Amino acid sequence: MRINDTQLEQVNAQVQRLLKVDNFYGKRLREAGITGVSSEEDFYKLPFCEKHDLREAYPLGLSAVPESEIVRIHSSSGTTGTPVIIPYTQKDVDDWAIQFARCYEYAGVTAEDRVQITPGYGLWTAGIGFQAGCERLGAMAIPMGPGNTEKQLQFMIDMQSTVLTATASYALLLAEEIERRGIKDQIKLKKLITGSERSGEKIRQRIIDALGVEYYDIYGLTEVYGPGIGISCQHGHEMHVWSDYVFLEIIDPETGENLPDGEWGEIVLTTLVKEGAPLIRFRTHDLSRIVPGPCGCGHDEHPRIDTITGRSDDMMKIHGVNVFPAQIEEILATFPEVSSEYQIRLSHLDGRDTMRIYVETNGSVDWEDLRHRIARRVRHRIGFTPLVKIVELGVLPRSEKKTKRVFDERYE
Repeated sequence: MRINDTQLEQVNAQVQRLLKVDNFYGKRLREAGITGVSSEEDFYKLPFCEKHDLREAYPLGLSAVPESEIVRIHSSSGTTGTPVIIPYTQKDVDDWAIQFARCYEYAGVTAEDRVQITPGYGLWTAGIGFQAGCERLGAMAIPMGPGNTEKQLQFMIDMQSTVLTATASYALLLAEEIERRGIKDQIKLKKLITGSERSGEKIRQRIIDALGVEYYDIYGLTEVYGPGIGISCQHGHEMHVWSDYVFLEIIDPETGENLPDGEWGEIVLTTLVKEGAPLIRFRTHDLSRIVPGPCGCGHDEHPRIDTITGRSDDMMKIHGVNVFPAQIEEILATFPEVSSEYQIRLSHLDGRDTMRIYVETNGSVDWEDLRHRIARRVRHRIGFTPLVKIVELGVLPRSEKKTKRVFDERYE
């Protein structure tokens, strides 16, 4: 994807401002000998930044404005290491709401809808982003926050919510609970918007079948506004990314070289107009591709990324083979007998690494035969044989937030 003249001017304005305020990132640009950006070649000479770089700026070293202009901070949802603090100006908050309202519009949400918001509030960007966009659109926000499934279902029925926003994990939990209670006829949901974790096709279809909703994926991360910088439309799973707010690149995770549209790699984002904490060429580690060609919705001014397949730093190495969780998920998706839930556990026993894959199925299936068939297919596709463990439906944990599916116990 080529950077256009307007985007180049916006990037140069960001670079000049960062150099002037001499914040954490301004110092990095100066050390790299960057004085401005006037061409595409100049842009690709700009250094990447990553999350560990941002941690070094804790607490407010990323700020590019006087403290009097900061109206809010957010922090990334990671649980390890020094937090990343992202300051927002009033314009940043307003711009984020505009982007989020656009997401709702692409999903066909209108001012007549009632939007039940289940992602978390607080330092995490999710809940407040969903709410701000909803209010900007003019729809009714029902700000539930996470958890308390009993109350979620009560409000879903009593308020006749038409749109549910959630992580895919919590949407699945709610869908299964609605089925278990037999209350689907009392639920008026029409649309589901999920974000903050990748979800495979099997999980997606399980939720759609249970709730009877249109399913939309939203994209974003705290470092770059938050969720709402892109969303899928009514013409497929691919997500439009708002090119008037961020510039999108796909790079080879190993070499850092830009990849042509259509090739899979790592998403890199540059904020074009963000004031509080502008980011230049931020490596997200999310794996996707820019989808070439026009979209059926006609909004080709905003490029599309494919469904996120995982993260470049999620790779597991076992028996000398590089494995991504998405590969295991794709294999399991070919077995209609198993549910959408799975768990991978890596351990080191008797001098060798072992992968155990836990899957769910019901009692009508020959568990021993299924176990062998899954193990054979993993060996055929990936190159080694895992230990496959079959459990009953509902045994694997469901989550009100994100579901942890990979546990590496080799170094504990």
